[in-house]
Amino acid sequence: MTRDAKPARAAGGGEDGAGTPVGRRVVLGMLAAGAAGVATAPFLQRAYDSTLGAAAQKDPTGLSGLLPGGGGFRYYSVTGSVPEKDAHSYRLTIDGLVRHRTSYRLADLRGLPQTRLVRDVQCVTGWRVPGTPFEGVRLSALLDAAGVRPEARAVRFTCFDGAYSESLTLEQARRDDVLVALRMQDKPLAHAHGGPVRLYVAPMYFYKSAKWLSGITVTDRVEPGYWEDRGYDVDAWVGRSNGRDDAPTT
Repeated sequence: MTRDAKPARAAGGGEDGAGTPVGRRVVLGMLAAGAAGVATAPFLQRAYDSTLGAAAQKDPTGLSGLLPGGGGFRYYSVTGSVPEKDAHSYRLTIDGLVRHRTSYRLADLRGLPQTRLVRDVQCVTGWRVPGTPFEGVRLSALLDAAGVRPEARAVRFTCFDGAYSESLTLEQARRDDVLVALRMQDKPLAHAHGGPVRLYVAPMYFYKSAKWLSGITVTDRVEPGYWEDRGYDVDAWVGRSNGRDDAPTT
Protein backbone atom coordinates (compact mmCIF):
# COMPACT_ATOMS: atom_id res chain seq x y z
CA MET A 1 0.00 0.00 0.00
CA THR A 2 1.57 3.03 0.65
CA ARG A 3 1.95 1.15 3.33
CA ASP A 4 5.01 2.68 4.08
CA ALA A 5 8.09 1.91 5.67
CA LYS A 6 6.44 4.22 7.83
CA PRO A 7 3.43 2.64 8.65
CA ALA A 8 2.84 0.48 5.77
CA ARG A 9 4.56 2.16 3.02
CA ALA A 10 2.51 2.82 0.18
CA ALA A 11 4.35 1.94 -2.78
CA GLY A 12 3.61 4.42 -5.37
CA GLY A 13 1.98 3.65 -8.58
CA GLY A 14 3.55 5.41 -11.46
CA GLU A 15 4.52 5.14 -15.07
CA ASP A 16 8.15 4.20 -15.04
CA GLY A 17 8.78 0.92 -13.28
CA ALA A 18 6.69 -2.20 -12.97
CA GLY A 19 6.98 -5.22 -10.72
CA THR A 20 5.07 -8.17 -9.39
CA PRO A 21 2.36 -7.03 -6.96
CA VAL A 22 2.55 -8.34 -3.40
CA GLY A 23 -0.82 -9.32 -1.89
CA ARG A 24 -2.32 -8.02 1.35
CA ARG A 25 -2.30 -11.43 3.04
CA VAL A 26 1.42 -11.76 2.48
CA VAL A 27 2.00 -8.30 3.95
CA LEU A 28 -0.08 -8.95 7.04
CA GLY A 29 1.45 -12.38 7.56
CA MET A 30 4.99 -11.03 7.47
CA LEU A 31 4.11 -8.20 9.86
CA ALA A 32 3.61 -10.66 12.69
CA ALA A 33 7.26 -11.69 12.44
CA GLY A 34 8.49 -8.12 12.61
CA ALA A 35 6.55 -6.72 15.55
CA ALA A 36 9.67 -6.20 17.65
CA GLY A 37 11.05 -3.63 15.22
CA VAL A 38 8.65 -0.86 16.18
CA ALA A 39 10.80 0.48 19.01
CA THR A 40 14.19 0.20 17.32
CA ALA A 41 16.66 2.93 18.30
CA PRO A 42 17.42 5.78 15.85
CA PHE A 43 20.97 4.62 15.11
CA LEU A 44 19.56 1.38 13.70
CA GLN A 45 17.63 3.40 11.15
CA ARG A 46 20.90 4.46 9.56
CA ALA A 47 22.04 0.86 9.37
CA TYR A 48 18.70 -0.12 7.88
CA ASP A 49 18.86 2.55 5.20
CA SER A 50 22.30 1.40 4.09
CA THR A 51 21.68 -2.37 4.26
CA LEU A 52 18.19 -3.82 4.47
CA GLY A 53 16.54 -0.84 2.81
CA ALA A 54 18.92 -1.07 -0.13
CA ALA A 55 18.56 -4.83 -0.36
CA ALA A 56 14.78 -4.56 -0.42
CA GLN A 57 14.99 -2.44 -3.54
CA LYS A 58 16.79 -5.27 -5.36
CA ASP A 59 14.76 -8.17 -4.00
CA PRO A 60 12.67 -9.65 -6.85
CA THR A 61 10.23 -11.22 -4.37
CA GLY A 62 9.55 -8.00 -2.48
CA LEU A 63 9.45 -9.96 0.79
CA SER A 64 12.62 -8.50 2.31
CA GLY A 65 10.78 -5.19 2.35
CA LEU A 66 8.31 -6.55 4.88
CA LEU A 67 10.95 -6.88 7.60
CA PRO A 68 11.01 -4.26 10.40
CA GLY A 69 13.10 -1.15 9.85
CA GLY A 70 14.38 1.37 12.36
CA GLY A 71 12.75 4.36 14.00
CA GLY A 72 9.44 2.54 14.30
CA PHE A 73 8.90 2.46 10.56
CA ARG A 74 8.73 -0.55 8.29
CA TYR A 75 9.47 -0.73 4.62
CA TYR A 76 6.66 -1.91 2.34
CA SER A 77 6.47 -2.03 -1.42
CA VAL A 78 3.91 -3.74 -3.63
CA THR A 79 6.57 -4.42 -6.28
CA GLY A 80 9.86 -6.29 -6.19
CA SER A 81 11.91 -3.19 -7.01
CA VAL A 82 11.47 0.55 -7.46
CA PRO A 83 13.58 2.75 -9.78
CA GLU A 84 15.42 5.63 -8.13
CA LYS A 85 14.85 9.26 -9.11
CA ASP A 86 17.04 12.25 -8.38
CA ALA A 87 16.94 16.00 -8.95
CA HIS A 88 17.74 15.50 -12.65
CA SER A 89 15.32 12.67 -13.46
CA TYR A 90 12.38 13.39 -11.16
CA ARG A 91 9.18 14.93 -12.54
CA LEU A 92 5.75 15.43 -10.96
CA THR A 93 2.92 15.88 -13.46
CA ILE A 94 -0.43 17.51 -12.67
CA ASP A 95 -3.13 16.90 -15.27
CA GLY A 96 -6.74 15.82 -15.77
CA LEU A 97 -9.54 18.30 -15.11
CA VAL A 98 -7.27 21.32 -14.83
CA ARG A 99 -6.78 24.42 -16.97
CA HIS A 100 -3.00 24.21 -16.92
CA ARG A 101 -1.25 20.86 -17.21
CA THR A 102 1.96 21.27 -15.23
CA SER A 103 5.22 19.38 -14.74
CA TYR A 104 7.40 20.13 -11.72
CA ARG A 105 11.06 19.29 -11.27
CA LEU A 106 12.36 18.66 -7.78
CA ALA A 107 13.98 22.10 -7.75
CA ASP A 108 10.64 23.67 -8.68
CA LEU A 109 8.92 22.03 -5.72
CA ARG A 110 11.70 23.04 -3.35
CA GLY A 111 11.34 26.63 -4.50
CA LEU A 112 7.68 26.84 -3.45
CA PRO A 113 6.48 27.81 0.07
CA GLN A 114 7.00 24.90 2.44
CA THR A 115 4.75 23.74 5.29
CA ARG A 116 6.03 21.66 8.23
CA LEU A 117 3.69 19.34 10.11
CA VAL A 118 4.50 17.20 13.14
CA ARG A 119 1.96 14.43 13.69
CA ASP A 120 1.82 10.82 14.75
CA VAL A 121 1.94 8.31 11.90
CA GLN A 122 -0.51 5.41 12.20
CA CYS A 123 -0.39 2.22 10.16
CA VAL A 124 -3.62 0.33 9.59
CA THR A 125 -1.82 -2.83 10.74
CA GLY A 126 -1.46 -1.29 14.21
CA TRP A 127 1.96 0.28 14.61
CA ARG A 128 2.36 3.98 15.32
CA VAL A 129 5.29 6.40 15.20
CA PRO A 130 4.72 9.51 17.36
CA GLY A 131 5.69 13.07 16.50
CA THR A 132 7.00 12.58 12.97
CA PRO A 133 7.88 15.79 11.08
CA PHE A 134 6.95 16.07 7.40
CA GLU A 135 7.65 19.11 5.26
CA GLY A 136 6.55 20.01 1.75
CA VAL A 137 4.15 21.91 -0.46
CA ARG A 138 0.48 21.96 0.37
CA LEU A 139 -1.39 19.95 -2.23
CA SER A 140 -4.06 22.66 -2.32
CA ALA A 141 -1.46 25.17 -3.57
CA LEU A 142 -0.51 22.92 -6.50
CA LEU A 143 -4.17 22.36 -7.37
CA ASP A 144 -4.87 26.10 -7.27
CA ALA A 145 -1.90 26.78 -9.54
CA ALA A 146 -3.17 24.20 -12.04
CA GLY A 147 -6.68 25.69 -12.08
CA VAL A 148 -9.15 22.96 -11.11
CA ARG A 149 -12.18 22.80 -13.39
CA PRO A 150 -15.73 23.13 -11.94
CA GLU A 151 -16.66 19.52 -12.74
CA ALA A 152 -13.76 18.12 -10.70
CA ARG A 153 -14.63 16.01 -7.66
CA ALA A 154 -11.51 14.01 -6.76
CA VAL A 155 -7.76 13.60 -7.17
CA ARG A 156 -5.91 10.43 -8.22
CA PHE A 157 -2.25 9.84 -7.35
CA THR A 158 0.13 7.57 -9.25
CA CYS A 159 3.67 6.57 -8.44
CA PHE A 160 6.85 5.66 -10.27
CA ASP A 161 7.01 2.15 -8.84
CA GLY A 162 4.62 1.32 -11.68
CA ALA A 163 1.90 -0.22 -9.51
CA TYR A 164 0.64 1.95 -6.65
CA SER A 165 -2.20 4.45 -6.78
CA GLU A 166 -4.36 6.39 -4.32
CA SER A 167 -7.26 8.84 -4.38
CA LEU A 168 -8.80 11.59 -2.29
CA THR A 169 -11.95 13.61 -2.72
CA LEU A 170 -11.25 17.17 -3.80
CA GLU A 171 -12.38 18.39 -0.38
CA GLN A 172 -9.93 16.05 1.35
CA ALA A 173 -7.12 17.02 -1.01
CA ARG A 174 -7.57 20.70 -0.18
CA ARG A 175 -7.05 20.22 3.57
CA ASP A 176 -4.18 22.16 5.13
CA ASP A 177 -2.70 18.91 6.51
CA VAL A 178 -2.23 17.22 3.13
CA LEU A 179 1.23 17.74 1.66
CA VAL A 180 3.31 16.84 -1.33
CA ALA A 181 6.19 16.04 0.99
CA LEU A 182 9.90 16.54 0.26
CA ARG A 183 11.30 16.02 3.76
CA MET A 184 10.66 13.66 6.65
CA GLN A 185 12.19 13.76 10.12
CA ASP A 186 13.92 16.99 9.05
CA LYS A 187 15.88 15.30 6.25
CA PRO A 188 15.25 14.96 2.51
CA LEU A 189 13.00 11.99 1.83
CA ALA A 190 15.14 8.91 1.31
CA HIS A 191 14.27 6.54 -1.51
CA ALA A 192 13.24 3.81 0.94
CA HIS A 193 10.73 6.20 2.48
CA GLY A 194 9.16 7.16 -0.84
CA GLY A 195 11.57 9.87 -1.96
CA PRO A 196 12.31 12.15 -3.45
CA VAL A 197 8.61 13.11 -3.22
CA ARG A 198 5.64 11.43 -1.60
CA LEU A 199 2.11 12.28 -0.57
CA TYR A 200 1.43 12.89 3.12
CA VAL A 201 -2.17 12.76 4.35
CA ALA A 202 -1.83 13.50 8.07
CA PRO A 203 -5.30 12.49 9.38
CA MET A 204 -5.55 9.19 7.49
CA TYR A 205 -3.94 5.78 7.77
CA PHE A 206 -0.52 5.76 6.21
CA TYR A 207 -1.46 3.75 3.13
CA LYS A 208 -3.09 6.93 1.82
CA SER A 209 0.31 8.69 1.87
CA ALA A 210 1.52 7.30 -1.45
CA LYS A 211 5.27 6.94 -1.84
CA TRP A 212 7.33 7.69 -4.96
CA LEU A 213 4.73 10.18 -6.17
CA SER A 214 4.89 10.98 -9.88
CA GLY A 215 1.38 11.93 -11.00
CA ILE A 216 -1.55 13.98 -9.69
CA THR A 217 -4.65 13.71 -11.87
CA VAL A 218 -7.82 15.68 -11.13
CA THR A 219 -10.89 13.55 -11.88
CA ASP A 220 -14.68 13.67 -11.78
CA ARG A 221 -14.98 10.81 -9.25
CA VAL A 222 -12.96 8.92 -6.67
CA GLU A 223 -11.10 5.95 -8.14
CA PRO A 224 -10.19 3.40 -5.45
CA GLY A 225 -6.46 2.94 -5.00
CA TYR A 226 -4.25 -0.13 -4.84
CA TRP A 227 -5.21 -1.20 -1.32
CA GLU A 228 -8.84 -0.12 -1.58
CA ASP A 229 -9.17 -2.60 -4.44
CA ARG A 230 -7.94 -5.20 -1.96
CA GLY A 231 -10.35 -4.44 0.86
CA TYR A 232 -9.20 -1.31 2.68
CA ASP A 233 -11.49 1.69 3.20
CA VAL A 234 -11.39 4.53 0.69
CA ASP A 235 -12.04 7.13 3.41
CA ALA A 236 -9.24 6.07 5.73
CA TRP A 237 -9.60 8.42 8.72
CA VAL A 238 -7.48 7.21 11.62
CA GLY A 239 -9.73 5.69 14.28
CA ARG A 240 -12.86 5.95 12.15
CA SER A 241 -12.27 3.40 9.39
CA ASN A 242 -11.02 -0.09 8.63
CA GLY A 243 -12.69 -1.39 11.80
CA ARG A 244 -10.07 0.27 14.02
CA ASP A 245 -10.38 2.65 16.97
CA ASP A 246 -6.88 4.19 17.06
CA ALA A 247 -6.50 7.69 18.49
CA PRO A 248 -6.64 10.36 15.74
CA THR A 249 -3.32 11.63 14.41
CA THR A 250 -4.46 15.27 14.24
